[in-house]
Amino acid sequence: MEPLILPFFLLTFPKFAPLLIPYQFIRIPMFSPFVYTHRKLILLALGLCLYISPVLGQKKIPKTQVDPSSLEAIRDAAQKKKLLKSQSILQNYPVRGIGPQVMGGRVVDIESSSKNPNVYYVAYASGGVFKTETQGMSFEPIFDEQERMTIGDMAVHPQNDQVIWVGTGENNSSRSSYAGFGVYKSSDGGKNWQHMGLENTQHIGRIALHPQNPQVAWVGSLGALYSSNSDRGVYKTQDGGQTWEKTLFINDSTGIVDLIVNPQNPDELWAAAWEKSRAAWSFKENGPGSGLYYSSDGGESWKKLQNGLPQAQHMGRIGLDICQSNPQVLYLVLDNQEEIKEEKKREENKPSLDFANFLEMSQADLLALSNQRLDSFLRDKNFPSKYRASLVKEEVKAGKYRPEAIARYFNDANDALFSTKIRGPEVYRSNDGGQSWKKVNTGDLEGIFYTYGYYFGQVRVDPSDADRIYIFGVRLIRSDDGGKTYQEIAEQNVHSDHHAMWIDPQNPQRNLLGNDGGVYVSYDFGENYWHLNNVSVGQFYTVNVDYQKPYFVYGGLQDNGVFRGSSQSVPGEGKKWERVFGGDGMYVAAHPDNPDLIYTGFQFGNYFRLDLKRRKRKRITPRHDIGEPPLRYNWRTPLIMSAHNPDILYIGAQKVYRSLDRGDSWQSISPDLSLNYSSKNVPFSTISTLQESKLRFGLLYAGTDDGKVFTSPDGGVTWQDISRGLPANRWVSSIFPSSLKEGTVYVSLNGYRYDEVDAFVFKSEDYGKTWTSIKANLPNEAVNVVIEDPKVPGLLYLGTDEGAYVRMPEAQDWIVLTGDFPNVPTYDLIVHPRDLELVLATHGRSMYALDVKPIQAIAQKKNPSGLYVFAPEKLRHSKSWGESSFTYTQANTPEVEIVYYTPPSQKKSPRLEILNAQGKVLRRMEGVSKPGFHRWTWDLKGKDGSYLAVGDYKIRFSGDQGEDLRPFTIYQAK
Repeated sequence: MEPLILPFFLLTFPKFAPLLIPYQFIRIPMFSPFVYTHRKLILLALGLCLYISPVLGQKKIPKTQVDPSSLEAIRDAAQKKKLLKSQSILQNYPVRGIGPQVMGGRVVDIESSSKNPNVYYVAYASGGVFKTETQGMSFEPIFDEQERMTIGDMAVHPQNDQVIWVGTGENNSSRSSYAGFGVYKSSDGGKNWQHMGLENTQHIGRIALHPQNPQVAWVGSLGALYSSNSDRGVYKTQDGGQTWEKTLFINDSTGIVDLIVNPQNPDELWAAAWEKSRAAWSFKENGPGSGLYYSSDGGESWKKLQNGLPQAQHMGRIGLDICQSNPQVLYLVLDNQEEIKEEKKREENKPSLDFANFLEMSQADLLALSNQRLDSFLRDKNFPSKYRASLVKEEVKAGKYRPEAIARYFNDANDALFSTKIRGPEVYRSNDGGQSWKKVNTGDLEGIFYTYGYYFGQVRVDPSDADRIYIFGVRLIRSDDGGKTYQEIAEQNVHSDHHAMWIDPQNPQRNLLGNDGGVYVSYDFGENYWHLNNVSVGQFYTVNVDYQKPYFVYGGLQDNGVFRGSSQSVPGEGKKWERVFGGDGMYVAAHPDNPDLIYTGFQFGNYFRLDLKRRKRKRITPRHDIGEPPLRYNWRTPLIMSAHNPDILYIGAQKVYRSLDRGDSWQSISPDLSLNYSSKNVPFSTISTLQESKLRFGLLYAGTDDGKVFTSPDGGVTWQDISRGLPANRWVSSIFPSSLKEGTVYVSLNGYRYDEVDAFVFKSEDYGKTWTSIKANLPNEAVNVVIEDPKVPGLLYLGTDEGAYVRMPEAQDWIVLTGDFPNVPTYDLIVHPRDLELVLATHGRSMYALDVKPIQAIAQKKNPSGLYVFAPEKLRHSKSWGESSFTYTQANTPEVEIVYYTPPSQKKSPRLEILNAQGKVLRRMEGVSKPGFHRWTWDLKGKDGSYLAVGDYKIRFSGDQGEDLRPFTIYQAK
């Protein structure tokens, strides 16, 4: 083709654009001679083919986009889920937790009693409640079967430590703080739970219990996270939770984040009110509704206390505590959001430059700057490496942009003029029961909250020493002089971001600490801590796999980096998972031929190429050019590796970028695909999910956080909006192009950030031109991910904020995964294409895996009888079966888990039989007639009680309609 004709050909026939990248380039990372020779012309043509819209500025976000779900919808979802669990054919399906038991996940509360220090309870933000009776040597989950496992607060009754209250809905107001379903109570130490109502309180700030009367309790409700609602405030019960009265309500944007009671006079209570407003695009952390309220009549009435406290409109999150031995002493820590702005001095002649210098600089002044001075500025401010003084001067001289664009490259222009900060954390003390307050910290507490005081804001007082207090933040600090001066503690081998502490009233030197890394115990006032790291409660955002044998699982964790570990991992046993990167871990992909070559990163699009073997890393995130709008990266920015060539990467900002050289360079291959809404202090109108078809190189799909879905059939040359028929304005949480039929694509969306719990999941068979809802019987749960099985068309797996589901081909209904899999937020899913195991990344209970081959068999209906049995094909014989090394050691007892499926047509109990090669029955067991999957754990013995010898055998599963027969071998290792 003649080079001059090429651009016009592309414009006329854009679908042929991928042919410019020869097939061999898809396989090997090099240009063909033709592409290399005409590379500039090709890039020009590709640029002309993009749908580039004029820069008109960002649009304002509509005031009302999505209504939050009603209380009726929330209740209906809980009832529907309960019914689905009782009917699920997957109740007994084998699911194994594979860990990791690393960095224990976000702890929100720790509670115990003074009666038995060996027993205490740990609440995780989205992982439920765990109990230990061994001072933390082992823990057991005790809250897994409840409607919601996200926790805000707990309380143990001081007179009867068998009475435990749990308030659901995390109170940290993070971007992944899930709403709860009200309040629960146990009267037997957590063995059984009773739901006590308050379903629409959504996020519980604190529970306070009457120290003498077990029938009286108070609950402080934060209310909804992303919307206004009237279920905020203080609730009181006088009949053990059977009925509630709301005794304090400020407004529909102000909730109660903390609540304390005087242990010596329970008629006195103090409540911390917090006004805030969170949206997907902004977070206002303070408001005039904030403040401190006091009751002298058991919470029946309240008055606001202001003496000595800052103005309410500047108050962010507030934390309270009272000294148990001297209840006249109270402490209050608050995030003071009052802004302090100081104008920066513009010193034109000083040796170093700052952003403010360029705001009103003329072209002539910039050109007059020395190259050395300008280069120094560009390097110091971390501009892309291509920007040297010579290039900047050349582009300014050519009129590509004005000097002002340099000031605006990273920040808003106002940030170049002003140094803006807030007052931040302040500590106040009262010596008269809260009637008057005095700020006590003598020094600045900068570095405790940084810019996210909403995530912390708690104080604890030593029960026996009113002058010893602990303040939580990124760091943990202690004061021994009543809050005047502080020292940092928990410095060595302790995770940051602290949220919970229980101080032993009998031994205040002992305290239990909870943070984003799990549970710690100290016996010296926090000088040293021991990590109780023995539960799998990681909060994963993503999952991926490699092709080792056994394959490894990869995932990014909330505030705990990126980890990888064997798919055969057993929590607490064998080799532990390996940390490969830090930050809030996000997407991760390992090179299929070299698992030590990894692409991964942390929040807001900060991605790197890692060479673990050589211990090298390189930042690969695309950067915008001076004069262009800054790139907007989602918190969970998608980065994917092409299935057609592992050296080709894609990443999404508001535009899609592609790299043909492992991230060394990037090309924008789309216009802004978002609605380009304005955002305040949180990036918005970003690409939230991005996929390439495994069947065709260059067939791309992208979804945004503001509800748009696009496809490109030609490697990014053209893009089509395929959002029509999908619910508007919802966050596009996943897109999955079928790997079995081109043109079939699945998409999920959710309204979590509007406090909407509806389930949105759709299917298209024509590349997204038309969509069909496949919600069917799903309860109202926000959907995070939907994928299709790699072998069976239409066999789907789905993850929601409250669990996981399976949908059979040609079926309408979804089947909930239950039993060994807890009711936990499920963020990401993948089926290993070789080993056919589904790996589930949960946001609260680490990783799970399950063999999907039995589900595939049922889905394909290969056996007319509907009866199926599954077992290992080969079993290794051992002479040590039944033997023990010593009289005091346990015998080596083999076990084989046999999974079988009983169809609905089966009326009587089916039979499981072990047969030898001649067909003789060696062992018989009665199966379960209830429809669904079941398990028989066989000890490899015959009916005579002896272990089976080396040889060939069969398992026969028979019933009313026929049988299923599976051979297996017991072999002798050489």
